[in-house]
Amino acid sequence: MADTNSVEALIHALRRLPGVGVKSASRMAFHLLQHDRAGASSLSRALQHAVESVRHCERCHTFTEAELCSTCQDERRDASKLCVVETPADQSALERTLAYKGLYFVLMGKISPLDGIGPKDIGLKKLFDRVTDGVVSEVILATNFTAEGEATAHVIAQGLKDRGVKITRLARGVPIGSELEYVDLGTIAHALLDRR
Repeated sequence: MADTNSVEALIHALRRLPGVGVKSASRMAFHLLQHDRAGASSLSRALQHAVESVRHCERCHTFTEAELCSTCQDERRDASKLCVVETPADQSALERTLAYKGLYFVLMGKISPLDGIGPKDIGLKKLFDRVTDGVVSEVILATNFTAEGEATAHVIAQGLKDRGVKITRLARGVPIGSELEYVDLGTIAHALLDRR
């Protein structure tokens, strides 16, 4: 194995990516250095450019290079609906469905007491200020269906309870195309409770 500080530093840097362990990081590093130096340079430049130019949207908190992201600038969006998501990746997933035409608020995290992350750490005050702007009439809670996501949705719902807005939560249930015998029992139970 190569024994240079630069290679070790690259492997260590790649390990910072989620789901990348020592073996995967080593494989990526050696591939880039051995087979794709142009790709490595391109990756380096793109990463450096993103770090220097990407910031948070002033309105919804997602990633953007401008003061306001393109979604917040789009006057065709329904400003009365505000969908609350945990991450820009969650926002992107909802956008790909082409089913939602409102605006977003991206928390950039979730409440997780075990990790020392509370309501103040995910910008709930900014969310509450946004919701009480007189334009928003419905808040759609689209946090993940994990313990932390459920806790986050609960805290937001409680904080907005008396603010004169409709609060809804994404439905959950049996995925399209699945067979009941292979779906986990918790999902089936929620699908029964949330039936329409």
